[in-house]
Amino acid sequence: MATPRSAPARDSTAPGDSTAARDSTAVRDSTAVGAPLETLGGLLGGPRIDDLLRRAAARAPERLALSGPSGELTYAALDERVSRCAAALRAAFGGPDTVVGIAAALDLPFAVSYFGLARARNVSAIFNPLLREERLEHVLASSGAQAVIVPPAMHPLIEAVRPRLPALRHMVLTHRDERDGIAGVPTLDELIRDAPAQLPAVEHDADSVANLQFTSGTTGAPKTVMLTHRNLTVNAAQTAHVHRLTPDSVLLNNLPSFHLMHLNIAVAVGATHVLCPEDDSEHAARTAARHGATHYYSLPVRLARLAAHPRLPELAVPTLRAVLSGGSALPGRTGSVLSAHFGVPVGQGYGLAETSPSTHFDTLDRPVAGSCGPPVPGTECRIVEPETRAVLPADTRGEIQVRGPQLMKGYLDPATGAPGAVDADGWFSTGDIGYADAAGRLFVVDRIKDVFKCDNWLVSPLEIESVLLRAPGIADCVVFDHPEETSGAVAHAWIVPRDATAAGADVDAAVRETNGQLPYYAHIRYVDVVERIPRSPTGKVQRRDLREQALAGRLPE
Repeated sequence: MATPRSAPARDSTAPGDSTAARDSTAVRDSTAVGAPLETLGGLLGGPRIDDLLRRAAARAPERLALSGPSGELTYAALDERVSRCAAALRAAFGGPDTVVGIAAALDLPFAVSYFGLARARNVSAIFNPLLREERLEHVLASSGAQAVIVPPAMHPLIEAVRPRLPALRHMVLTHRDERDGIAGVPTLDELIRDAPAQLPAVEHDADSVANLQFTSGTTGAPKTVMLTHRNLTVNAAQTAHVHRLTPDSVLLNNLPSFHLMHLNIAVAVGATHVLCPEDDSEHAARTAARHGATHYYSLPVRLARLAAHPRLPELAVPTLRAVLSGGSALPGRTGSVLSAHFGVPVGQGYGLAETSPSTHFDTLDRPVAGSCGPPVPGTECRIVEPETRAVLPADTRGEIQVRGPQLMKGYLDPATGAPGAVDADGWFSTGDIGYADAAGRLFVVDRIKDVFKCDNWLVSPLEIESVLLRAPGIADCVVFDHPEETSGAVAHAWIVPRDATAAGADVDAAVRETNGQLPYYAHIRYVDVVERIPRSPTGKVQRRDLREQALAGRLPE
């Protein structure tokens, strides 16, 4: 007899951050949504990503480019600093094409490092600053990173994995924190201080790799995605166009870490970008008002808190034109409340690491609850039957496929990618299930993959299981996603204890230990103690079926 534990599991850490398509016969190309790509700043030709910054600095050198926790930079100052950074990083790490890992902390050093590496003709490998040892080791090893640029808090983690990473030769800190007592490791400022503002020219075209991103597949192991300069610059133009960004726009970025989309779109049009990493919705709204924000970017979980905040009636942002959400589904009530309060559209989008990242955005004229909108200009999307790949009619659920100039160059190690992810005609199979209405608006309803998103972070059930099974009191387990309105989904575990008489204590201890080794977004939030895990004859589990059973209150007997 299964012993249910009607969860949530005990966890002292609160949670911190895809998704349309075509009609029945023809691919929908959303160029008609706005101006064609040729008019979007000439970016269809695909300049290098650092050229976006050079153009913005030439057009409006004194305009504020970035405002963040560590200070402010105009476009002229940012461009000059990036040039010195490029020279310093080339001198320190070599190149071109040296891979350098950078932690995506939401502050100025990330932007300087990212553009600096592009200008040095090297390759940035961007990783989550909340990673623990095992995943950090994997992404640095799979990318072949020879150096890393990280905040001081990550220094111990890098030191812990460094002996197992023979290619990793250098570490640079984003800044000096005297409380950490780190000696012998240079900071970015120290490298830049005496560097020249000029760099020898190196032949690199727009189709060279600019950036490596990491994503998770059904195996739980991150895949290393290669994005070119053309991928990134074109997608910046596509997104900026749909979001109606202009040089006068002010972007409020209220995410826990830096996402390239927000950085690239702001620089593509020469707009001001305000960085607000704090997980305090009232503070973020007041920061938006203080800076005259026109576009408010955040996660569903943070926007839900803002919508439910008791002081929301006091929070006004008169300059605001749109609130934009991504990562996981935005609750309908959250969008309605914020739209009514601020008097602006609230929309969401869809994308993947493999698509640089954006393929869809809700239209600001007529956002539709639950929809991610039509494809961005120059992008095609269709819904196919997952097994036969037959194209499906409108309002029929199937696998989402996309095609466009923002689609990745490929996986760094093709063996780690899903077979047939891109077909002979250039269609990329996303692994997500959705449907498109007659107008071509995309609705995402499920995922083929076992991986799910919590607060916009990809979570691998297999990774959680591997940690959980290390606990001495655990005989077997399975982890799947449990839908949660504001975060998208959280981890739910079925656990088989070794000793039924000590089940409660052993399971509690195992969950605490497991959560202590994982980032907050991968923490187990719901637990059921069961006698067995249902498996196929070959030992496989069907997580989607188990999730449905768990949500219906049916546990294995």
